[in-house]
Amino acid sequence: MVNNPMKTNLYTASRLSVAPMMDWTDRHCRYLHRLLSKRALLYTEMVTSPALVRGQARHLLRFDPVEQPVALQLGGSDPAELARAAEMGADEGYPEINLNVGCPSDRVQSGCFGAVLMEQPALVAACCAAMIRAQPSEVTVKCRIGVDDQDSEIVLPEFLAQIVGAGVTRVTIHARKAWLKGLSPKENRDIPPLDYDLVLRMKGLFPNLHISINGGVGSLEHAKELLDLGLDGVMIGRAAYHNPADILQRADAVIWGDDLGPDPLDVVLQMRSYIEAHMSDETRSGGKLAHVTKHMMGLFAGQPGSRQWRRYLSENAYRSGAGWSVVEDALAAMEQAAA
Repeated sequence: MVNNPMKTNLYTASRLSVAPMMDWTDRHCRYLHRLLSKRALLYTEMVTSPALVRGQARHLLRFDPVEQPVALQLGGSDPAELARAAEMGADEGYPEINLNVGCPSDRVQSGCFGAVLMEQPALVAACCAAMIRAQPSEVTVKCRIGVDDQDSEIVLPEFLAQIVGAGVTRVTIHARKAWLKGLSPKENRDIPPLDYDLVLRMKGLFPNLHISINGGVGSLEHAKELLDLGLDGVMIGRAAYHNPADILQRADAVIWGDDLGPDPLDVVLQMRSYIEAHMSDETRSGGKLAHVTKHMMGLFAGQPGSRQWRRYLSENAYRSGAGWSVVEDALAAMEQAAA
């Protein structure tokens, strides 16, 4: 099932992955996360197939090779358009193309993609099949256990059977329903109850399907427990973003038995060349310091002086002319507060 060397790498990497999160997991965030963990699988923000194919927004696919292994997440529902978008992603060097069947936002629903596609498993299967035929990178799916009043015990295995039949061999399941009517996207991340047992039963029903679980995982210890129960991978979202040192710096050691990642202070210093290159390149969305430092706020979470670190960056990184010296001053403010 995993003879392709790159695919083997992805199967290993996806033991722990960082969830695709809109406005969060951009290329600057992923670069930072890769410094902390050499092993974890990273995902882009969702990129819509219409933006790529009709809008020719290929710049949305930009990433640094340092980020590998990194997967592209697509949103869409037109098989031909998704196939072309997947082809573009493969051309840019993404070894995995992931189809979003989990986002519950109104904007996504209006475009007939995201979680609403849980109601159309045959269409999802057609999309996956078209994407697989069009290019060589692995095609995966991220889904929910169901939406609204669907019976997840019935809907989820039928959905998985359809995508497996289309050729999908790896899936990430957010272990909550999405309520498309009545809950906001934020509420959909917390209010619908988690059903880990259902996801575990899916592993029993589909033993050859690589299943990662997502939703409510806030620590590496919890992730390890789920892996020990027989799941193939765990995807962590907000906890990895808000406390990257606790999750990602320790991930290689806890999940793969490798060495710990670098100390957060060393990571900050390693970011200097990246920040200066970003700010000197006007093609990179204006090259603002805050584009990068907004993802660094949680690096020292739980450590003495972390509040001053966050405060100094949030108050000064957006100022006109702000550069690396702002980061140095933020470190000094943290050190002074911790003394």
